Amino acid sequence: MDNGNGISPNAKRILWAGFMAILAEGVGFSVRAGILGDWGKQFGFTQTELGEITGGGLTGFGIIILFSALIADWIGYGRLMICAFIMHVLSAVVTLAATPIYVSLHATDPEAAKHAAFLCLFWGMFIFAIGNGICEAVANPLVATLFPKNRTHYLNILHAGWPAGLVLGGLIAYFLAGRVRWEIQMSFFLAPVLVYGLMCIGQRFPKSEASAHGVSFGERLAEVGSLGVFVLCLIISIWFRQLCSQSHVPQFVGVIAAGVLLLGISAVMKFKLGPPLFALLLCLHTLLGYVELGTDSWIGNITGNILSSASHGLLLFVYTSTLMTVLRFCAGPIVHKISPLGLLCAGAIFSFIGLTLLGHVHTSLLLVGAATVYGVGKTFQWPTILAVVSERFPKGGAITIGCMGGIGMLSAGLLGGPGIGYNQDYMASQNLKAQDPTAYAEYKSVTKNQFLFFPEIQGLDGTKVAMIREKDDAARTPAEKEVHEADLYGGRKALQTTAAIPATMAIVFLLMILYFKARGGYRQVHIEGAGSAAHESADKEAAL
Repeated sequence: MDNGNGISPNAKRILWAGFMAILAEGVGFSVRAGILGDWGKQFGFTQTELGEITGGGLTGFGIIILFSALIADWIGYGRLMICAFIMHVLSAVVTLAATPIYVSLHATDPEAAKHAAFLCLFWGMFIFAIGNGICEAVANPLVATLFPKNRTHYLNILHAGWPAGLVLGGLIAYFLAGRVRWEIQMSFFLAPVLVYGLMCIGQRFPKSEASAHGVSFGERLAEVGSLGVFVLCLIISIWFRQLCSQSHVPQFVGVIAAGVLLLGISAVMKFKLGPPLFALLLCLHTLLGYVELGTDSWIGNITGNILSSASHGLLLFVYTSTLMTVLRFCAGPIVHKISPLGLLCAGAIFSFIGLTLLGHVHTSLLLVGAATVYGVGKTFQWPTILAVVSERFPKGGAITIGCMGGIGMLSAGLLGGPGIGYNQDYMASQNLKAQDPTAYAEYKSVTKNQFLFFPEIQGLDGTKVAMIREKDDAARTPAEKEVHEADLYGGRKALQTTAAIPATMAIVFLLMILYFKARGGYRQVHIEGAGSAAHESADKEAAL
């Protein structure tokens, strides 16, 4: 039984190892968010291109969570953590290659140099995300298994590592930006990687509740069902289309591939629809991935522009992340009073209010207040929705909780990062084109960008906009002032548009609360005899 220390003697050590692994993810993510401006200035990327780079990392994160969740019990959690460690180190090597490759090609072919740098940064982010995805696929089911009576509380503690990493990464960027090159800043994420690697050596890892009770792979997969797989394949089809586009293959081939994947997995499950509630939770987590991580990819950049100081934007990001870290340690008492669904509904409401305010305020004090509301709103949502899935669908084991984490990251990478970047480019370019067509013609990017089915646009050139941002308002020419105002307008409108997503989530969570109330209230589901069997499985698992 979970007495607060978990069902295994090393439960707390495994919890903190997972915490450090997720902290490493946060450090890497935050540092990269802080150096987006450096990449745009050095390589001339547009906002959409920068969004594609950050999105590529989150996309890889999601794909690997899904894959790792399927094989976690077969491969073993310890071996997967070793793979994560290797991927994290390799990602640093690939990313650091961007500058020397760019320099070697730029003199003879500037466009090829830019493309090569883009590929290094994109694939470096993708490999980094592979390590992150493996860690996530292991840590979530482990903590849910080790603390079966208090999953929401301990999953929130586990995921406090994410904002804690954002804090450390933000401070690194704040103190080192402009003083050392971006390559040095980025390398700091390797420190917590080494720590979690050392903490995992020699530890015994328990199996999931489903594995401990002999639930077959087919039964676990059936908890997802054809409905859930359909939702997943809708998102995966976007990734397939991207891969086809990059390989100069017609995009409809990617759609067909996603359809074949849907039919194949559904056939394995004998076309069982599965629980509609799980499919609905997948849809909600898709929205959550867009609004939380998609916004986090841009929030420091946007608020820094509003504050006319990139460093002040970073400090605001550090502040909200610190708030999240502290609050996630307090989830237990809160959830006992208002239930996990109540916590999710309240968080969505706060997120809507916070993003709406962030998109309208102009002064520093009001911006801090708006960021506080938004920070409180997004604090509990990600780990709490994972806890709901682990509580309602225990037979799914690592698969169901992995599907949730996977689709959230896929949404952030394929929709959130690029979508918010595209929204900024579209709003800024349309505003500048309307206000000063001559300035737009001078400052527009030479490349065109498109997002999903939305129209193709030419955003503003990242290098030129970065130079304008660095100037005081008095030193800007009239045309530069127009560009700067359009840049600010694009960021604000992107936040206002994004606010509609948590508003939708709040309505759906409220309807779910009413649904469960009509059925006697929200309750956690247990596999019969879970406690003792799970304890026995912890003793049988081999050490690393």
